[in-house]
Amino acid sequence: MATELLLCGHTHRLVKVVTPGITASEYAQRRSNLASKLPKNGVAILAAADVKYRSGVVFYDYHQESNFFYLTGFNEPEAVAIIAKSATHDDHIFHLFVRPKSPKDEQWEGSRSGTQAALDVFNADESGDINGIERHLYQIVGDASEVYTDALPSNPSTSAFARLFSSRPSSVTDSLSRILEKAKVTPLKSIMNDLRNIKSDAEIANMRKAGRASGRAFTEAMRQAWTLEKDLTAYLEYMFKRKGCETSAYVPVVAGGKNASQIHYVRNDDVLVDGHLVLADAGGTQTQPTSKKEYGNYITDITRTWPIEPIFNSPQEDLYNAVLSTQRTCISLCRASAANSLDKIHQIAEKTLRDSLVGLGFDMSGK
Repeated sequence: MATELLLCGHTHRLVKVVTPGITASEYAQRRSNLASKLPKNGVAILAAADVKYRSGVVFYDYHQESNFFYLTGFNEPEAVAIIAKSATHDDHIFHLFVRPKSPKDEQWEGSRSGTQAALDVFNADESGDINGIERHLYQIVGDASEVYTDALPSNPSTSAFARLFSSRPSSVTDSLSRILEKAKVTPLKSIMNDLRNIKSDAEIANMRKAGRASGRAFTEAMRQAWTLEKDLTAYLEYMFKRKGCETSAYVPVVAGGKNASQIHYVRNDDVLVDGHLVLADAGGTQTQPTSKKEYGNYITDITRTWPIEPIFNSPQEDLYNAVLSTQRTCISLCRASAANSLDKIHQIAEKTLRDSLVGLGFDMSGK
């Protein structure tokens, strides 16, 4: 079936803001930074995350694949982004294949951006219907010197990208594997990690906003009296949203007493007992650019421990202060002028904690 391919030049009008705090110009710069890492005529292919289903037609909240979102700001499933570097100079073409507009489907599933918005809002040079991508991708890959992608794992049944092709056979190819069988394929992840290591001013501002909202949620939780882990869990998740976050960044750990010794305790269904401590490991995130309070897919990860009763007992206070002192030491080293690696700061944390525990009378000999 023939499909329409919409074109737009590199001089397209950039929308001021694509996602909260991040402009179209910054997204374009990110794609240019990626293209600069590719060889002449090299191609990077990224696939949107698939919708995950809980049971039957009951789906989980949608969460976009992070590298795809970082380069496009596009937050819908069934989409593919391609950054194709020129063979003769450092310019590149940004292709974005998305679901077409469909009044019938949108009545059930909500609004779609469509192929025209891929050009006008997300600033693609070329856009097209995801249902007809095989023919275009076959040509792009055929002309490429090297293909960079993480969208083809060893188990295609778990890949939205692989399923897209294997479930929609065409006369040209019946799978992404076949399209790439003669291409030189290289993982993209390491390049993306390097690009994302250093945050822009806009990213830092978004991270501060997300951190501030989550931190205030913790502060409010600490002021309340709790008797059940599940109640504290529900309150934190509610307050993340109330303070401006879209949802929880991950399944929270809310562990009272000995439950806190389990690294990933997520049952969160026990009783909180007076005299014990409660540990909460949680944070808010932003995933959908729909209001001024959302912060564009930036998350927080906060762990705090406090007494279920209003005050610490003496041993609890000693241990708390040991951890707090170590944390403050490490935070003071988190600056460029200190020239410390994360590994170095980790080593300092271990030594500081060990020395503090020895000072409290713990035997740290390991015997």
